[in-house]
Amino acid sequence: MKKICLFFVWLSLSVTGVRAQTPPFYKDIQQFKELDRQQAPPKKAILFIGSSSFTKWKDVSDYFPGYAIINRGFGGSTLKDLIYYFNDLVPVYRPKQIVIYCGENDLANDQTPADSAISRFKQLYSLIRGYNKKVPVDFISIKPSPVRAKYFTKAQEANAGIRAFIATRKHTRFIDVFPAMLGENGKPMPRIFLSDSLHMNAGGYQIWQKIIRPYLKK
Repeated sequence: MKKICLFFVWLSLSVTGVRAQTPPFYKDIQQFKELDRQQAPPKKAILFIGSSSFTKWKDVSDYFPGYAIINRGFGGSTLKDLIYYFNDLVPVYRPKQIVIYCGENDLANDQTPADSAISRFKQLYSLIRGYNKKVPVDFISIKPSPVRAKYFTKAQEANAGIRAFIATRKHTRFIDVFPAMLGENGKPMPRIFLSDSLHMNAGGYQIWQKIIRPYLKK
């Protein structure tokens, strides 16, 4: 009898442990759902998905007046995370255009080569095309963050690979912000970044605004 009781205690703890292991960014996705419950998102909007460069662009709609934008960036995310949460991020909004900024976090370690980021983008793109074959898709190039200077070569390789892939696809465009964020010395301009040398300030977003605007659909 004692052994049976111990077994049920172990089983209960095991189940509790499984429940506690929620996937990364689960709370972010639930927060998006709560925002949607509180206020219905606009229909036929431009959907921004990706990592913290979008998350911190909280006033993105102010940069693009006249455009309906849904910002669903969640900080720290990788292309793998966009793939994992695809059904929660894209089909539910039925966007008229999808703008992606992601891949920088994928490359921010020594274990992930540029080819992996390219492959992950292709997987994400395949999911998007499985959902909608004609919705315009725009990928913003991985940016040159000063704090991640050691990964610039990988970032440029990933950008080149993704650009080449996009060039063979319809209704898909590559938005290159990388060169515009460099100074005359060929290095990232410190003045457009926050003190962490990773995230942008208003100056950085103003650069993005000018480059991205011509790609947005009315």
